Amino acid sequence: MHAVSSARLRIPRPVPRRVLLAVVAVAAPSLLAACGLPSSSPGAVVPHTATRVEQGGTTSPPAPSPVPSLTPAQARAAVAALGTLPVKGRAPKTGYTRAEFGPAWSDDVDVDGGHNGCDTRNDVLRRDLTAEVLKPGTHACVVLSGTLADPYTGHLIVFARGRSSSAKVQIDHVVALGDAWVTGAQQLTPTQRRTLANDPLNLLAVDGPTNGAKGDADAASWLPPNKAFRCTYVARQVAVKQRYHLWVTPAEGAQIARVLTGCAAR
Repeated sequence: MHAVSSARLRIPRPVPRRVLLAVVAVAAPSLLAACGLPSSSPGAVVPHTATRVEQGGTTSPPAPSPVPSLTPAQARAAVAALGTLPVKGRAPKTGYTRAEFGPAWSDDVDVDGGHNGCDTRNDVLRRDLTAEVLKPGTHACVVLSGTLADPYTGHLIVFARGRSSSAKVQIDHVVALGDAWVTGAQQLTPTQRRTLANDPLNLLAVDGPTNGAKGDADAASWLPPNKAFRCTYVARQVAVKQRYHLWVTPAEGAQIARVLTGCAAR
């Protein structure tokens, strides 16, 4: 375990903490909007509404990517939010298993899409894919096929549900659960960890092999190959860590700051 530092990340042009927190409070909605998600807090229950026609009908037309690029103002807001996160060394990974974050893709969570009768994986597929075809008799839940504009590679991926094909599109935890465990999630309750694992703020449909290459890496060790998406990617990591009171390591925080300051200067 690395030594724990009580210092906070140094960011360009530091401002007084009182002003910084005010900026974060004002900027939070735009930061979450830049992540492609509403700014509602965990606890909001959104009823499941069918937005695509089931198999046998007409599929929806292609839609814009659900994760738009950051504007310079949103990047600056993310830099400010990063400055509020504690900076510490990694805690031991002792005791970590996927089961510590509850059943995979549980619908029993108080976040957007929770308690809607559909598992989280299909919720994210419906959100992130276009031209979806849904399985009849599943109340517009199960995605049989669709097209993904993959944010991690910049490629289009045709998704088809099946034993040998489903893994082409995987649902990534933007803040990997293993990384979350060693940066504060050990201290969360089981319910809070289950919520973190199923919060759409922390989830993206992405290219399967690229997700596998990421593993549990943080931003210091891995960034998406698609450089155009890196600003949005690290901004979303900041938003997740802020929402769940997680910290960043010195190397992780420095890498996120480098990416975001480059975005803000564009």
